[in-house]
Amino acid sequence: MPRERSLTLTDHELRLMNVLWEQRGATVADIVALLDPPPLAYTTVLTTMRTLEDKGYVAHDKTGRAFLYRPLVKRSDAATSLLDTLLERFFGSSPGVLALSLLEDERLSGKDIARLKQVIERKRKSR
Repeated sequence: MPRERSLTLTDHELRLMNVLWEQRGATVADIVALLDPPPLAYTTVLTTMRTLEDKGYVAHDKTGRAFLYRPLVKRSDAATSLLDTLLERFFGSSPGVLALSLLEDERLSGKDIARLKQVIERKRKSR
């Protein structure tokens, strides 16, 4: 039985999507040229773009002999999807448990603490 496709982006896919989000569309050759080192082979980028299309992250239009790929998913939506997966898999779907985990493990600046207090107060008032 074939493995179910992941709806989240791998690091490699995210690298290519970052180019597409910045450019709002690009050919495989454009993506190869715009990638920060280390470089990737044209065929590797092409294969990954096909995978991203299968996942529903990109679509292509034919422009001359090349395909112009464009993002179908906004960066913020991809981030939300990844965060939802992270919450479900590691934190029992609880944003509070994730937040507490982050707060317990990191040193926060005074500015960060003040911002967190503002968010918490706003959440209290909205209940």
